[in-house]
Amino acid sequence: MQTLNVGAGRTDEEYRAAEEQRRADLQADSRSNANYFFVAAALAALGTGLLPLRLNIIVSIGAIDLLTAYGHQWVQFHRLLAYDAAAIWVGGLVGLGFAARRGYRWAFLAGVVLYVADMIALVVTFSFVSIGVHGFFVMKWFQGQKALQDLKEATISR
Repeated sequence: MQTLNVGAGRTDEEYRAAEEQRRADLQADSRSNANYFFVAAALAALGTGLLPLRLNIIVSIGAIDLLTAYGHQWVQFHRLLAYDAAAIWVGGLVGLGFAARRGYRWAFLAGVVLYVADMIALVVTFSFVSIGVHGFFVMKWFQGQKALQDLKEATISR
């Protein structure tokens, strides 16, 4: 019985099986965190009025709030402007979700950048509960990109 490390007590086969399991766990973590793009898209649709039920107390999009606050005349004149912006936001999140589920790290990073920028807009509009929701998604998407980075490193060292 040959061991890889002194005192490790694992054979070559056990080490390879453990590494395969680690790669599978990292892939599952990445896919799980990518699903939060779809949750964020559903909450954004709920908070912006794209769905029949509107709940913008807990869930709010800072860019849409700024558009309605500072572009009130445009939004009032062009009724669909806010809905178009919300639909583009939701569609972008769904697209990033599909890209992240396929294993593209840039999709996670784009989601982090997008939501951090939107958190700044939420600070301007004093929507502090929504900042916490955005922070949760930023954390999950950062974990997803980190899992993909670790997976890539584990595959290269193979």
